[in-house]
Amino acid sequence: MSRVLIAFLVVVVSSVDPSATRGDWPLFRGDPLMTGTRPTAKLPDPLEIRWEFKTGDGIEGAPAIVDGVVYIASLDRHLYALDLATGQQKWKVRLGAMKAPPSVRGDRVYVGNLDGIFYCLKTRDGSKVWEFETMGEIVAGCNFHGDNILIGSHDSTFYCLNNEGKKVWEVKTDGPINGAPAVVGDTTFVAGCDSILHILDARTGRELGTVELDGQAAATAAVANDHAYIGTMANTVVAVDLKTKKKVWSFEAPVRQQPFYASAAAAELIVAASRDKKVYGLDPKTGKALWSFMTAGQVDASPVVAGGRVYVGCLNDEGNFYVLDLKTGKKLQELELDAAVTGSAAVGPDCLVVGTDRGRVYCLGKK
Repeated sequence: MSRVLIAFLVVVVSSVDPSATRGDWPLFRGDPLMTGTRPTAKLPDPLEIRWEFKTGDGIEGAPAIVDGVVYIASLDRHLYALDLATGQQKWKVRLGAMKAPPSVRGDRVYVGNLDGIFYCLKTRDGSKVWEFETMGEIVAGCNFHGDNILIGSHDSTFYCLNNEGKKVWEVKTDGPINGAPAVVGDTTFVAGCDSILHILDARTGRELGTVELDGQAAATAAVANDHAYIGTMANTVVAVDLKTKKKVWSFEAPVRQQPFYASAAAAELIVAASRDKKVYGLDPKTGKALWSFMTAGQVDASPVVAGGRVYVGCLNDEGNFYVLDLKTGKKLQELELDAAVTGSAAVGPDCLVVGTDRGRVYCLGKK
């Protein structure tokens, strides 16, 4: 094994949140690299609805799951903490309408709202520790570097805050930031509506490089094996070599091209979902589609991969939620939830948690 590859693997391992080994899902895509995967998870087959919980409005962000507690934000202006085992409410706090997924680190939970306020709360009871105001909507989740917090806003600014909520540095972009940043070692990656993947020194905000994506990004970049994978509003999924800082391939559906608002999952295949009502399994080296699966509606919810299976919902009124085989794209199970699945799922130790457009939270596992 080359020294370069060994060094990269050391960086990746050091970047992964230790909570992942406990079966937690503390960030939007599960880990600091935003892969959307949990390779070792083995979820029940078939999935059953273990419990349901009703909020007052739609849920567009993914939940976070840490230490047996589900944290989920709703457009009804509340952040909820639910018991993972039973679905019982532990607490809720009114913060303003939220589309962003919460992130959890230690005894703190972080989330932004549509008024541009970013909150740090105590996980114990939801009490506020501090808040930071941006000048635009916050629709993305945050990530962490050391003791600092990284978050993007629709005010076209990427912020680094310390653990007291004070700004350490900021980087201006030429458009709103919709996705969460990925973090690998001391490097962070973020894309937005300026059609550029920004590669930054997470310690200082210094720009290390940029890559033109040829399309605005509503999604979060997933990082795996020295590459970043990101969907665009220009109907493409793009792979970027992070060593050379060059685009290496771009995938576009052969017919009925539509935007990729969902974030890709980076497993042994790159799993991407589109508004063309399809989920694609792509070869990570070439971008060639190895399979595609037609859903009953457009897909904005980012697929997750756990234990060799793909889990994803779509935007039809019946709330179809699918379990697919990662290698072949074959449908293994289909559930109907109460409404369109606008949010992505979070993977727990033995279950999934996902929200719908009508504000209902589902825990899918074994009854």
